[in-house]
Amino acid sequence: MDTSSADPATLLDQLDRRLVCALQIDGRAEPGRIAEVLGVSVRTVTRRLARLRGTGVLRVVLMSRVADEAVGALLLRVRVLRGRVEAIADALAARADVPFVDVMLGGEEIGAVVLTDRSGRDRLLHSQLPGTGAVTETTVHAVLHLFGDAGQWRAGYLTPDETAAFTPAAPTEQAVQPDELDQRLLRGLTEDARLSAAALAASVGAPESTVRRRLHRLGAAGLLRTHATVDPRLLGMAVDANLWLEVPPARLAEAGRTLAAHPQVHGVVATSGPANLMATLFCADHGGLYRFTTEVLGPLGVGRVETAIVGRAVKRAGVRLTLRKP
Repeated sequence: MDTSSADPATLLDQLDRRLVCALQIDGRAEPGRIAEVLGVSVRTVTRRLARLRGTGVLRVVLMSRVADEAVGALLLRVRVLRGRVEAIADALAARADVPFVDVMLGGEEIGAVVLTDRSGRDRLLHSQLPGTGAVTETTVHAVLHLFGDAGQWRAGYLTPDETAAFTPAAPTEQAVQPDELDQRLLRGLTEDARLSAAALAASVGAPESTVRRRLHRLGAAGLLRTHATVDPRLLGMAVDANLWLEVPPARLAEAGRTLAAHPQVHGVVATSGPANLMATLFCADHGGLYRFTTEVLGPLGVGRVETAIVGRAVKRAGVRLTLRKP
């Protein structure tokens, strides 16, 4: 599938979008279960998913325990000389400790999320970025609190009953400490969270029955959290925006929780800096973004909003996106 020149909004039909939604909820859902809930044949589900995954349009990856890593993470806004944006964005996206990279509309600013230790942070901010000569300004915000992350966003093409049918049971085991075999299984699922127990067993050299038991245990402990990565334009979301908000401290927690529960929002954090709340959202069009600003942000007492529209999403949840150009 050549995705570089086609209209992204037409590349996935209604069933494709519903399949993506199913995997947004449970990335390891079996084709038979998906077929039963959506009312289509297993053959259709298998064929559709093979096409979506085979062309790179859809990837299901294992997400880290974001809540454990989010506080203290860095939100970067990097101003770059025109003509050098692609090189800097690609260099940031190549880093394992940078799961999100966006090029903002206008082509002179890059937004990125950095998860790293102090030494890695200092090398990036004080040596590597300034050393390129292409960076004209870097603004850094620290994440103080996580209200919602990308793994919680749903595109909205399923009914409430279908959503409930795919929703995994709440974790039932507490404080599971993965041993060496568990860690190998988790690493095996990092790039492709839909690998079967048989494939994992072959890769780690363990009996399939053992792998199945381990996967069940890890899932019950909430350690098999997945993320279906797809360009939002394929789901009818033409506008991707980052909102930097100034909210009165007394209303900060309320605003963060309210935004995290909104179906268009795919990330909300409290931050350091002039803006104390940052939200990311998808809208069908610019009119939808305007309505969100007036109808959702207005009642929350937001004093100031800076809206930065994403021109190109380079990396999401650790995955380079196939669709690179609008």
